[in-house]
Amino acid sequence: MVPMTAADLLAERDRTLVMGVVNVTPDSFSDGGVWFEPAAAIDHGRDILAAGADIIDVGGESTRPGAERPSVAEELRRVVPVVEALAAEGAVVSVDTMRAEVAEAAVAAGAAIINDVSGGHADPDMVPYVVSAQRPYVAMHWRGHSTDMYARAVYDDVVEEVCRELASRRDELLGAGLAEELLVLDPGLGFAKTADHNWALMAALPRLHDLGQPVLLGASRKGFLGRVGRPAAAEPRPPLERDLETAATSVMAAMAGLWCVRVHDVPRTVRALAVVAAAQAHAPVEEGAW
Repeated sequence: MVPMTAADLLAERDRTLVMGVVNVTPDSFSDGGVWFEPAAAIDHGRDILAAGADIIDVGGESTRPGAERPSVAEELRRVVPVVEALAAEGAVVSVDTMRAEVAEAAVAAGAAIINDVSGGHADPDMVPYVVSAQRPYVAMHWRGHSTDMYARAVYDDVVEEVCRELASRRDELLGAGLAEELLVLDPGLGFAKTADHNWALMAALPRLHDLGQPVLLGASRKGFLGRVGRPAAAEPRPPLERDLETAATSVMAAMAGLWCVRVHDVPRTVRALAVVAAAQAHAPVEEGAW
């Protein structure tokens, strides 16, 4: 079987793809740094690739609420060896970074996709680099860094405003010269958004198609999922106990026809999406069905 390339994956519309997360950080909200050492991160990348991930997303900066940023040198030290090793083994690797210098080094090491949670806002050099490199680029809805992003979680209509702000960023990126077929958009669940904002966006996933670009959804293990089914006064489930809820969001994404989901638990996600695919394969080919 010929391995899929990033271009193949960007063009994929018959199913929802799976992007598996490899956090090379000591302070990730989801796994607490268990993959921080390069050897552990590389092994984890191999494991989730074997479990069915289409893309491996390698990141060296935690974006949990309140997280402090590492230096550029430290982010490079964390990310580049992992990207290089996994890409050399044939994986389609995405680098999760807000910094153009890190993106460029990761691409040189074999990364095929740049996943920027700031959508190019955090580093003025990012958009010029992405345009010059003409690499697949994921631009997330973003209103500020993790240290104070919740102060910006103010919306009159979160769905309308997120779509409008993403559309504006889309137009800016395409206007700067990024090829349309290389741009992916992400509504940014959990970033400058309350739980109610996240649920409103989840309920409106089909609306994201109006943006005219492939959409990546990153709901995995986020705080709003930890409160599902819990009494109001109870503590939310810890991140490692949110994978069933995450799988449900992936099913919702697939039902809405989104391009890809970014998840920590790849095996459960792959199985959940297989259920959607099996149902879709038996749907009547007529208008209004699926």
